[in-house]
Amino acid sequence: MSKYQHLIYENRGPVTVITINRPERMNAIGPQTHRELVDAWRRFRSDDDAFVGILTGAGEDAFSAGGDLKAALAGELEIGGSPDDGVLGPSRWTDIYKPTIAAVNGVAYAGGLEWACWTDLAIADEHATFGVTCRRWNIGLADGGTQRLTRILGYRRAIELIITGRVIDAAEAQRIGLVNEVVPRGTCLQRALELADSIAALPQPALRTDLEAARSGQGRPLEDGLRIEAQCFGRSIYASETAEGLRRFNERDHPDLAPAR
Repeated sequence: MSKYQHLIYENRGPVTVITINRPERMNAIGPQTHRELVDAWRRFRSDDDAFVGILTGAGEDAFSAGGDLKAALAGELEIGGSPDDGVLGPSRWTDIYKPTIAAVNGVAYAGGLEWACWTDLAIADEHATFGVTCRRWNIGLADGGTQRLTRILGYRRAIELIITGRVIDAAEAQRIGLVNEVVPRGTCLQRALELADSIAALPQPALRTDLEAARSGQGRPLEDGLRIEAQCFGRSIYASETAEGLRRFNERDHPDLAPAR
């Protein structure tokens, strides 16, 4: 169970759910939340029994409204903290080679949008909205938004959201590729758990090295990306799970195959 004040940390078998638990503040991220997010994701990264991580927000209104601007006004946000983490948690980490899913249960604004972009996949409730709303307050993106949003959407679509601060709904977010699925209100976590369980049921070594190669190769020349892929493949191909996979294939021991009649 959780040991945090601003988060709920739950292990559901091989799936870990991290919930930002400040619904009275639209799950805004202040200095305490920042420190707890760093600890929680470090805990997930080092847990050999945790295969997939889900990030969501408490309540029905907000995934996260971003940074806690009341804390910012009071000078409490750790703007000059560790450059390896980020302003709103470990948003600059790129080395968690386990699948992560955002269950976007409401507004994902500013830093909340950046956290949705930090994950590999995103499932949104139909009432969720997204926007770089910090544009109105002369606050820049510091938790990966300028880099991840452009990689996810392409430059033209991303930069329009970044420089205008326009808020978009879940349907548009899906249409432009910001989220993978839109589901009925109140069901995004359930859908994320279903997806996470199906991913966790797969052999993990090659899945993780493919994820590492895909992430590490982003933005690099094709030649570099292919070299990264080959290095990652060279590690996973000798895993014991590969020998078991070959056995299952050759013996037609596959869960998707109907039993012979």
